[in-house]
Amino acid sequence: MINWEDPIAAFTKADNLASTHASMNTTIQTSEPINKTQKKETASAIIIEPSVCSFEPVKADDKRVINGKTDINQLAPFKYPWAWEFFLNANRNHWTPLDINMTRDVHDYAHRLTLEEKHVYENVLAYLTTSDILAMRNIGLAVMEKMTAPELQIYQARQVYEEALHTWTYQHCIESIGLDQGEIYNRYRVVPAINQKIQLANSKINSILRADIDLTDKDELENFVMSYLFFAGIFEGCWFYNGFSPIFALQRRGLMTGTAEQLQYIMRDEVLHCAFGIRVVNQIILENDIKLDPEKITAMWQEAEACEIDYANYILREPIIGYNADDHINQFRYIANRRAKSLKLETPFPGAKNTLKWLDEQANMRKEKNFFETRVTEYQTGGALEW
Repeated sequence: MINWEDPIAAFTKADNLASTHASMNTTIQTSEPINKTQKKETASAIIIEPSVCSFEPVKADDKRVINGKTDINQLAPFKYPWAWEFFLNANRNHWTPLDINMTRDVHDYAHRLTLEEKHVYENVLAYLTTSDILAMRNIGLAVMEKMTAPELQIYQARQVYEEALHTWTYQHCIESIGLDQGEIYNRYRVVPAINQKIQLANSKINSILRADIDLTDKDELENFVMSYLFFAGIFEGCWFYNGFSPIFALQRRGLMTGTAEQLQYIMRDEVLHCAFGIRVVNQIILENDIKLDPEKITAMWQEAEACEIDYANYILREPIIGYNADDHINQFRYIANRRAKSLKLETPFPGAKNTLKWLDEQANMRKEKNFFETRVTEYQTGGALEW
């Protein structure tokens, strides 16, 4: 089962996988330029002679998450072996949406879902389709280029791929059910409760995508950390987690099980994204002795909560069996407290209760499937994970 607080605990290694690489520069020496009238046979041979390299070998202790001065192209020796473990573990959860049978979902949507349940299903997908593109842009454009340790960048490159894979998954669900793609994809633009979450996330990305950003500046660095903290701790750690919950509530009743299984695979990825981002944020704070402004932290949680309240009241304006808006909102607060603890921040919502005690287990992959009804890839990839 997934350990939400430390998802790669089973894979951590004490060994520092150290290796050194000898560097050698070469100089190319040629003779005098050849006269145009000379025959090709008389051309001087190119002579390559080795020279002594003037660079010092890379030392792991010299690496930093950002503003590092070591060679960004040299992977080892590792300073952050845990980042490499994230990459290895992410590759054990390899899958595509085509591996999962959506036939039952087509029938459920057409014949079993109530109007209220269709409203929930459609708007959850409408929100998620845009959100994962935002997450992809954040890591790929705003964060990864600023990392100065390649073991961090390599996992984040995998993360970019996974966000694209998730976007494909939502599109596959929408297409399989036969929903109007233009209408579903445009809801984030016309539904205020969805749009305000997207706009808040956009503001965080835009603040660190500027060409003139200088992370050696204390204020700029704090803003970068706050943005990364928002995406790791709230956007992926809370909003995504809560975003899947209504579909898992349907799955508990035997409805839309194909979509729910897709989300279970996505959830495994997102747990790693959240945990990795939080660890990187904590490392940046440690290495740069950053003191985040408590008022900005409080405002961030309040903005996120306000967005989640409006979102819950929209998608669950009418409750469905086993799930309602209050459950959704209270669960957000409970998960926010868990993320804050991991970030070494004060609890934003004291006393919040776990209103969906079934969620952690529901979000995990189920193994009691008929082997002949499941593609072999599940047993070779996702099913091989030890959480």
